Formats: sequence, C-alpha cells, structure tokens
Amino acid sequence: MLLHPCTGSASPSDAPPDSLRRTDTIARDELITSHLNLARSLARRFANRGESLNDLVQVAMVGLVKAAERFDAGLGNQFSTYATATISGELKRHFRDKRWGLRVGRSSQERYLLVRDATEWATADVGRSPTVAEIASIAGVTEEQVLEAQELGAAFYLDSLDVPSGPNDEGNGPVQLGGLDSGMTAVDDRMTVHAAVKTLPPREQHIIHLRFVEEMTQSQIAAELGLSQMQVSRILSRALASLRETVTR
Repeated sequence: MLLHPCTGSASPSDAPPDSLRRTDTIARDELITSHLNLARSLARRFANRGESLNDLVQVAMVGLVKAAERFDAGLGNQFSTYATATISGELKRHFRDKRWGLRVGRSSQERYLLVRDATEWATADVGRSPTVAEIASIAGVTEEQVLEAQELGAAFYLDSLDVPSGPNDEGNGPVQLGGLDSGMTAVDDRMTVHAAVKTLPPREQHIIHLRFVEEMTQSQIAAELGLSQMQVSRILSRALASLRETVTR
C-alpha cells in the first residue's frame, strides 16, 4: 500500500500508473545526474590501457544508467556502492570483450584482469614490483595461475606487423615484420598470362612450362622432347608471339 508523502495516509489504489512512472523516471534521472562525477572518476582509473578516455567515459555512463535502472533502495544498500560495482563491471566487460587481440576464454580473461588489478594494488602498497607470491595472495589465486595470467597478457594487444620489432641481425636498424609484397603488383599480370597460355596448343603449353617454370634451357628441352634446338626455338617464338597478341587485344 502506498502512503501519501505528506499526510502518511493511504493513497487511492487507483492512482494513475503514468504518475508512478514519472516519479520513477525523476528519481532515476536524479541518481544519474548526482553521480556523473563518480562515473568519470571510475573511467579515469581504466585510462592508459589503450582506450581513449572519452570512450571509457561513455562506457561508464552506460554502467551508471544501468545501475540507476536496477537499483532497489529497499535492499538497504547505498546507491554509490551499487553504482561503483556496476560501472566497474561494465568497464571490465568492455576491456574483456573488445580489447583482446586473440580469442581467449572468459574465465582466463577474468583471471588476467584480477591478476592485473592485484599487481597494481600490490605495487601501490609496497612501492615496488610485487613478487608472484604477493600478487597471488592479493588476487586469491595460485602462483601458477598468476604466471599463466601474466603470459596471457601478451594476447591483450597484438602489435601491427608494420611496427618495427627491434634491431636486425647486423644491429643497424629495426626489423620490419610486415611490409608490401612486391610480387602483389604482378598478380594481375600473372593471371592474364596464365589464361593466355591456356589458349595455346598442348605442346606449346608444355614447352612454355619447361622453359619458364622449370627453367630448362632450349637444348635441355630439345633433349627432353626429342626435338632439335632450332625446332624448340621456333616453337617458343611462335608461342610467345601468340601470347603477346592475346594479352594486348
């Protein structure tokens, strides 16, 4: 039964549903407006991890809206506490689902995030890089799981193949893992020639293959086919002339 906010008496049971909805909407909007700084603050905690702060703030705002819509004051919890957990969860899901360079299982992702956060907390507490044992103690996992999570961090970001990876064997410059394949520019030409060769008689196709694929000399081709070198030369000349005519049409 609803009580009138001023008199404490029971309000009519037939109160218009739309007025109740307006009340809920106003309360939700007030929660969101009064906790915008909380969302921004939580977003900043996740900065410097490869995502722009503006994007993280947007994710945090989504979490804030979800918290305001789901919050139940009747459970006796503070909204700020509930919102902090909801927003942080939304930010962690964003990183878990969007930022992995390789496909990694959900449980492994969550363990990685747990170990990473524990490492940050431990570093802040002891003022140095924490040991594996210290991280394991804070995260509540085994030392082996800490090591596995640290190795898994390599899958969080993948470097572009265009990024130099370090000095080469001679020590005179960075190694470029990726680059332009000079052969790619000739792909169309090779496909055109391949199609043109298919129009030649079988014997001419075979001699073209021996000469330019097997890289045999004319004398070797002649010996292979039982022909004279002069015959092979004439066949090649005729075949090449026919190919030029075909590809230049």
